[in-house]
Amino acid sequence: MRAPKNIECENCEARYKSIFCDLKSEHLAVINEHKGCNIYKKGQTIFSEGFFPQGLFCINAGKIKISQASNNGREQIIRLTKEGDILGYRALLSGEKYSASAVALEDCNVCLIPKEIFFKVIESESSLSMQIMKLLSHDLGKAEHKMTDLAQKPVRERMAEALLFLKETYGTESDGKTLNITLSREEIANVVGTATETAIRLLSEFKTDAIIELQGKKIKIINSEKLIKTANIHD
Repeated sequence: MRAPKNIECENCEARYKSIFCDLKSEHLAVINEHKGCNIYKKGQTIFSEGFFPQGLFCINAGKIKISQASNNGREQIIRLTKEGDILGYRALLSGEKYSASAVALEDCNVCLIPKEIFFKVIESESSLSMQIMKLLSHDLGKAEHKMTDLAQKPVRERMAEALLFLKETYGTESDGKTLNITLSREEIANVVGTATETAIRLLSEFKTDAIIELQGKKIKIINSEKLIKTANIHD
């Protein structure tokens, strides 16, 4: 971890994708004065499960995975994040320890707002409180959806849905088909909630079925309609 060139909140493009998009200039200035920014290299830990939060993390650039360790030591990825997202807010708001860990999937620029400053701004800015409530409600909905999927959906459908989720979250490269994120087969399995061997087999089946193409760790979706059908997603 090393400190990047200071990122001014007023000029941060990621801010417009975050809960701070409507923050008043005076409150933005307070955050800018007290925040600290760091660069995390791929594989580095931003925060660890079991520790108390010292502030709110904001992603300026990069991708980060949020995961929990099960009793047998297996990782379960519960959230994937990108620029503009915030990290550690549930533990911060509840005053509890982190229930998961955050690890950089690639080199990332991350800012930390001290908790005292964050709560001070919340007290002064009602729009920020509303943004946080919307975020928590959205996350609760996603968690309920994932629990239902794990309980009811076959793993093949979950794999297809996971690939569509990765496309929705991170977009594609310039070809419009290759997912703009690189995950190991184990990480994909941890997103889906299955064994690595099963994830490898399913990706191979999707390739045989001409739904995707595999280029190392890169995944190209070549038949979106078939992938949606496989995921059994309905409007």
